[in-house]
Amino acid sequence: MSAFIVVGAQWGDEGKGKMTDYLAEKAEVIVRFQGGNNAGHTVEVGDKQYKLHLIPSGILYGTKLNVMGNGMVLDPKALFAEIDYLEGLGVKVTPENLIISDRAQVIMPYHRVLDALKEKARGKNDIGTTGKGIGPCYTDKVERSGVRVCDLINNDVLKEKLQESLKAKNEIIAKVYEGEVLDFEEIYKEYSAYAERIKPFVRDISVRVYDEIKAGKKVLFEGAQGTLLDIDYGTYPYVTSSNTIAGGVCTGAGIGPTMIDSAVGIAKAYTTRVGKGPFPTELNDEMGEWIREKGREYGVTTGRARRCGWLDLVILKSSARVSGLTSFAVTKIDTLAGIEKIKVCVGYKFEDKVIDYFPASLEDLAKCEPVYEEFDGWDESVAEARSYEELPKNAKKYLRRIEEFTGVKISIVSVGPRRDQTMEVADI
Repeated sequence: MSAFIVVGAQWGDEGKGKMTDYLAEKAEVIVRFQGGNNAGHTVEVGDKQYKLHLIPSGILYGTKLNVMGNGMVLDPKALFAEIDYLEGLGVKVTPENLIISDRAQVIMPYHRVLDALKEKARGKNDIGTTGKGIGPCYTDKVERSGVRVCDLINNDVLKEKLQESLKAKNEIIAKVYEGEVLDFEEIYKEYSAYAERIKPFVRDISVRVYDEIKAGKKVLFEGAQGTLLDIDYGTYPYVTSSNTIAGGVCTGAGIGPTMIDSAVGIAKAYTTRVGKGPFPTELNDEMGEWIREKGREYGVTTGRARRCGWLDLVILKSSARVSGLTSFAVTKIDTLAGIEKIKVCVGYKFEDKVIDYFPASLEDLAKCEPVYEEFDGWDESVAEARSYEELPKNAKKYLRRIEEFTGVKISIVSVGPRRDQTMEVADI
């Protein structure tokens, strides 16, 4: 196991932060390959809680190398706020333990403004973005008009690109959305200061990560969000703007697929999602509210309440397929403790047949009715378990059904938010 991937197998919020932190103990290099500060991880170490949005979870170990890949979109203001926050908690962040890709795209102020204006203009058809400028930044990347980190740290290039982009963006802001135009000098001054501070961290990360793998170092690739928020395989258009599945590692970190040994899908023992979009197993009743409150299902970045529902094995099977998952890490089975009867979706009734895959068309998905199996629940003792053998019989039966349906083994089970509430049950 020299290089492995950790990705979300649902709609995000599966507990990737905790799992990445836990697995980072075995790794020497931790690489984040996509997304921006629209995602959040909460990691609990002892009596301390850390909330991360951009920096890889391995930063909490101090001595490990953390890498922010070219597939990310980087808001410098948010980055340095996070660095200051971590250092205020006693976590050192230096160019020795954090490097940033020179090819990563930079979120500019006009990206955040356009994100908010576009979302407002959509009205009742809004997508539910975080307003962090993620989508507009990725749009500029694909349109080939974006500012990369290597451009940010070159004053002449930054000035030229900013003048050109701001002229076009202000036209859209003022004439299309009737917003207030942005000032060039103000932005240039602010981002020139960011450039000076970020320079020591900037590297060609593809070269460094390749060399680390070739040297036999253990490298963990960390994704943000989840499979069903993937721009290609998610519930489009209610998705993020990047590839969240395992394949995103190759483009987002500059590493070929033959260098990856395994891929772990993080799956919550039930299903949640934030914002709009389809959700076949959603519980709009007292049970859904009970799960939300017991599981503390509120967004780290937005604070928004998450929608909650029964575990959907169709989603996990689809995630296993598109990411080539070699194992699952199942989190939060402690949240379900105390429920007398627990349901699991094992198919969708669609027209005159039952399907076990996630359809692309939202119109087709709206016609799907979940097909459930029912399981006897388990009691609160699950939170005290420190080995698979100590888990309640019914909890083990529940976990075995996940393996049977998806054809993918479970390697890790989490029974609480802390590092010590994690058990390995198989090799990843």
